[in-house]
Amino acid sequence: MKSTSKEKTQEKPLLWWQLSLLGVACTIGTGFFLGSSIAINMAGPSVLLSYALAGLGTYFVYEALAKMMIADPQKGSFRTYAKQAYGRWAGFSSGWVYFLSEMLIMGSQLTALSIFTKFWFPDIPLWIFACIYAVLGLLVILAGSKGFDRIENLLAVLKLAAIVMFIILAIIALIGLFGGANDPNALPRTYEDVFPRGVRGFLPSLIFGFYGFGGIEIIGLLAIRLNDMKESLKAGKVMLISLTGLYVASIGLSLVMVSVNKITNDTSPFVTALANYNVPFMTHIFNGVFIIAGFSTMVASFFAVIRILVTLSEDEDAPAGLAKRIKNGTIAINAILLTTTGIIVSIILAIIMPGKIYEYITTAAGLMLLYNWLFIIGSYGKIHEVTTGDNVKRFVGVALVMLAVFGTLFDALSRPGFFVSIAFVGIIAIVTLFMKQHWKKPKKPKMPSVFTKIKQ
Repeated sequence: MKSTSKEKTQEKPLLWWQLSLLGVACTIGTGFFLGSSIAINMAGPSVLLSYALAGLGTYFVYEALAKMMIADPQKGSFRTYAKQAYGRWAGFSSGWVYFLSEMLIMGSQLTALSIFTKFWFPDIPLWIFACIYAVLGLLVILAGSKGFDRIENLLAVLKLAAIVMFIILAIIALIGLFGGANDPNALPRTYEDVFPRGVRGFLPSLIFGFYGFGGIEIIGLLAIRLNDMKESLKAGKVMLISLTGLYVASIGLSLVMVSVNKITNDTSPFVTALANYNVPFMTHIFNGVFIIAGFSTMVASFFAVIRILVTLSEDEDAPAGLAKRIKNGTIAINAILLTTTGIIVSIILAIIMPGKIYEYITTAAGLMLLYNWLFIIGSYGKIHEVTTGDNVKRFVGVALVMLAVFGTLFDALSRPGFFVSIAFVGIIAIVTLFMKQHWKKPKKPKMPSVFTKIKQ
């Protein structure tokens, strides 16, 4: 089902650089600012290779999605292409896998935002902060595409500024303008220094590299608004090359500033690195950055889930009422209400469930996003004409994503999340099989209403 010009005019058109900036807003989150600490503890300095490979794999996935968008722009993006490539079951399962994973991730984001805010207001319960951020996110969505663009663009600039600020401060600190390090750090010189836990430490760190780029599927949903769809490739290339460079540079500088064994899982490596050089106020500044990053990606996820629910409804893979719109067709009110309900449930689960169990569930949700990336690459080969070079990129992209997925089996922290993700996918597969039987049944013709008979 192709998007009509009428549908396009309901939202403000975008230029390629605006899509790049929105892509930054959808991508840089706490998964990078905090997740990089976990990756460093797993892989040591080889974590730089993890982020570089993740950036490469992400670009190949995005390129496949962008080329399908250029050939056939669709509001449902990756979900619609999965349906075109493999049939209705693929569009149904892809959409609902995405919905479930984002609901869980949004709950964890709201919980993380509440924990960061509680740092400044320790006496206020977590659930109050979670509700406040959920309401603020809802207000951004209700403001329509114009309000969404403005807020996300502002937050994107602030997040980029935070990374650039760290890089500048790190260089100044290494020059010696802050008086030197409290605990001097020796640079890695041997294989054992670069890969302290060998391949078994490097492989599970790959998933955190990919988490740092999670959000490209949201860019695919936004790309429909481009004035020139061909510019989606340029937008993605500029964004991903810039992000990969900033990620590798910032993490690399932090590893030069402080030894790996000083970095802990519950503190950003950037805070630890600057604290080693006595740079003042860093804890408070980066706490604010974490809140900005988490809120920005949470709102982007909110937008994406609503868009997916609407396209599922329009394709009769979800209740028809979810496509209902108000405010001149710009606000999908029922989809927003369902998503809000899901967020409330996710917040409750995050608060009442034991920490480790909820961590496993949210790790699984992140893996489920990557399963949709595999759908993207697979769909590209099925419905789009590909060259030998394209096939090489597809193979490398699939290999890197699969390496990240199965790499989670090599670490006790991420291993349970892998099996939980398989369980979730299994549940959706069972539902999909049930729906396939339902779809095979012939549809009953609609009976004419009393009013139709009277008119006749």
